[in-house]
Amino acid sequence: MISKQFFHTLNTRVRKAEQATDAELVTVLAPASDGYRFIPTLWAALLAMLTPLLVHELGFWMAWHEILMVQWAVWLLLTLLFQWTPIKMRLVPASVKRHRASLMARLQFIEQGLHRTRDRLGVLIFVSVAEHYVEILADDGVAQHIEDHVWQELIDDFVEQVRRGKVEEGFVECVQRTGEILADVFPPTHERNELSDDLVVLDQP
Repeated sequence: MISKQFFHTLNTRVRKAEQATDAELVTVLAPASDGYRFIPTLWAALLAMLTPLLVHELGFWMAWHEILMVQWAVWLLLTLLFQWTPIKMRLVPASVKRHRASLMARLQFIEQGLHRTRDRLGVLIFVSVAEHYVEILADDGVAQHIEDHVWQELIDDFVEQVRRGKVEEGFVECVQRTGEILADVFPPTHERNELSDDLVVLDQP
């Protein structure tokens, strides 16, 4: 649960960061980048298919229609159990989680208008909590002057905070450090604010 104090603190940090640079900074937080509902259902189905073998190994004698009913019950119970987020996220392959979160980050870059700033100086800080995924996306004007490894250090530190459950602290620190980097490379030459400074919180998928 994101606190109101966090919203105020983060939005204040974003505004302060933008006052020191010509770049535009947008922050987006997603509880998750996908519902992943099909994967728990698939795992439940695969395990339910093993029911006849388990019945045989345990030495039970059951008619085929009884085994079928047991399979249906196992599938239903496991499907419901595997929808519990802590279990579900362990069942989703890491590559799938990265792909979904990366796709969501790029979608938000477009939806929040970061590609439309006048000098192409938009920067997005995106975090997807369930996947422990953080990405910083910079438009061409920024990318030409700041190499990816600079952002990667911030990303790695933020990811570690997310894994420890310190999303708010990590976000505030990342915004502050990002602002310092942008201020050093793109000091303010005029006053403007092309994009919203408020944290964008996406709905739970």
